[in-house]
Parts: sequence; structure tokens; C-alpha cells
Amino acid sequence: MKLTLTAKIKILPTSEQEQLLQKTMQAYRDACNAVSEVIYKENTLVQAKLHKMTYRKLRSTFGLKSQMAQSVLKTVIAKYKTNQTNGHKRCQIAFKKPQIDLVFNRDYSLTKGLFSINTLEGRIKVPFQTKELETYFDGTWTFGTAKLVNKHQKWFLHIPVSKEMEEANLHHICQVVGVDMGVNFLATVYDSNGQTLFFKGRHIKHKRAKYKQLRRQLQKKQTPSARRRLKKIGQRENRWMQDVNHCISKALVERYGKNTLFVLEDLTGVRQRTEKVSVNHRYEMVSWAFYDLRQKIEYKAHKHRAKVIVVDPTYTSQTCPKCGHTEKANRNKKTHTFCCQTCQYTSNDDRVGAMNLQRKGIEYIVEGTTQA
Repeated sequence: MKLTLTAKIKILPTSEQEQLLQKTMQAYRDACNAVSEVIYKENTLVQAKLHKMTYRKLRSTFGLKSQMAQSVLKTVIAKYKTNQTNGHKRCQIAFKKPQIDLVFNRDYSLTKGLFSINTLEGRIKVPFQTKELETYFDGTWTFGTAKLVNKHQKWFLHIPVSKEMEEANLHHICQVVGVDMGVNFLATVYDSNGQTLFFKGRHIKHKRAKYKQLRRQLQKKQTPSARRRLKKIGQRENRWMQDVNHCISKALVERYGKNTLFVLEDLTGVRQRTEKVSVNHRYEMVSWAFYDLRQKIEYKAHKHRAKVIVVDPTYTSQTCPKCGHTEKANRNKKTHTFCCQTCQYTSNDDRVGAMNLQRKGIEYIVEGTTQA
């Protein structure tokens, strides 16, 4: 299977090169807004039609190179399609920050230890730092379309790197691990040895509630400084949650390692389901980073030659792992306990969910090896 990661590589342009990169990014952004206006008015996402309507303007008005003009069309079309997929109402998309997408071997390339980057005035060669990223330059990874990022007066290339990885064979699986994701426990893990691992999340829930309260206070002020503060808080909270999920996924994969089958819940549509909770707890539930944690577990597992499957979580916290009896009354959500109404087996409800996920993983292996 193909593993794709994003390598964030710091580049070191000179002051003259920085000005040129900034100028190119601004022109690219303005071109994106021009194309966005055409898409909104004409109500079409067909690239061939948009090419005829905008290509000459992109070249003459904004001074873009031929490949950059094509990239602008793809960038804007992709943004509109993403909005459609996410169910947003139709509106004209505005590109506010200077940006640019760079196609490998056309807009940027790597030659003799330098990145060659295309600009409005031709290519420039820029050195870069490879600290902790040396593995991506060993020739086994392929580079995709990069994003040029200017953040806190530092320059980065965010490059998607891909590599074919050998997936764990079902016949070689030596450990099956069920991972139940939640709020009070970010992850509850049950393995083939009958051991349970809890990653507590209550303190994180409280911290997010504090962010919510602070955000509410700032929104009431409606001042420029309050809006700037809101933006910083959002970015800080996002980085913090990303770090939490990185730590959990890393701990899981390093603990179990190669030839492990991780069984995760398919939480697609969790936003719609959790919107039924009370208003006071809706923010913490709806905005929880379940999918981000799943993605991090998946790519780290594949990197370590482990396997990940996603299963339907329906009734996993209501089904007794001992006798198989399924009933809503088995689970008490308020006390986070499980008590089977038939055999009286009692445990933590998240632990029971992880046990049932682990059982589904075993069934998956048995079914797969039988068919083979």
C-alpha cells in the first residue's frame, strides 16, 4: 500500500528571494480570487471551460507562468469541490492569505542539495534544513504538489511524500488491539493478552471548556484586538490537540509494533449524532478530533508495518463481551459502567467497547485467512 505523509521542510531564502517569493504568492492569491469570481458567476467547475475563460487573463494581468496558471485553476476548483463535499452552502470563496501550490518537477525541484522554486521572475535556488527529515531524501520517497508557507517570518515547503509500504499479512498478525475512542477517555485499548490501557481525557475536556469560555468573552467585545486574540487562541488550541493525538498514536504503535492489527471505530457522521447532546456539552463533543486521531494511528501503524481496519461501532458499548447479549440497558452513560442484564458481567463501558472491537478484529482475521 502507499503511505503518504506531509514533510514540513524549512527553507532559507535570502532577503531578495523572500521579496520575490512574497510577490509571487500575492499574485497567485489574487489570481485565485479572480478565478473564484468566474466560477461563482458561471456556476461551473469544468477545468476546460474555465481555462478558456481565464487563462489569458491569468498570464497577462497577474504575470503567472503557464504552469502556475494551471495550478491556480486546480487549486480553486479543489476548494469549491471540498465545500460541496462538506455540505456548505454555495458561496463565492475568498482567498485571503498569500499562497502558492508548487507542482514537483515543474514549479519546484531538488538539485544538488538545493530547492529550485519557480517565481514570477524565473527560478531561484534555495537551501533548506533536513533536521529529522533525512529519511525523506533517501530516494525511496516520491514528492507531490507542495505548498509554500510563510509563518512567523519563516519559510516552509509543506511537501506530501509517498512511499510504497509492505502491509502486514493476516497470517503474520500476532496481536489484535481494539481501540475505543471517546471524550472522558481519549482512547481505551484492549489487546490479545487481556490487558486494558486507558488514555484519560477529562483534563483535556476541561481545558477545552476553558478555551470555549474565553472565546465567548472575546466574541462579545467585537474589537480588533479581541479578533486577533481569538485567532491566536484557535491556532493554539489546534496545535495542542494535534500534539495530544500525536502522543497517543505514537504510544500505541510503539507499544504493539509490527504485525499488529489495530481495530478502530468508523466515526463517520459523529458530528450529526453528537449534536443531539445538551447545548452545554455540544462544543466539546462535536468538535472533538476523532478523525485526526484515527489518521495519525493509521499512518504510524502502516509505517511500522502494522495493519489498521475500521469497523461499524454500532452496539459495541451495549453488547456483553462474555455472553453476547445486546441491550441498551446494559450501559449506564452517566456512571460510565456496563452491567449485562443477562449474565451480570460488569466493567467500564469504554473498556467493553474496546473488547468488542478487539473481537471484531479476530473475526476479521478468521474470515480473511479462511477465504485465502
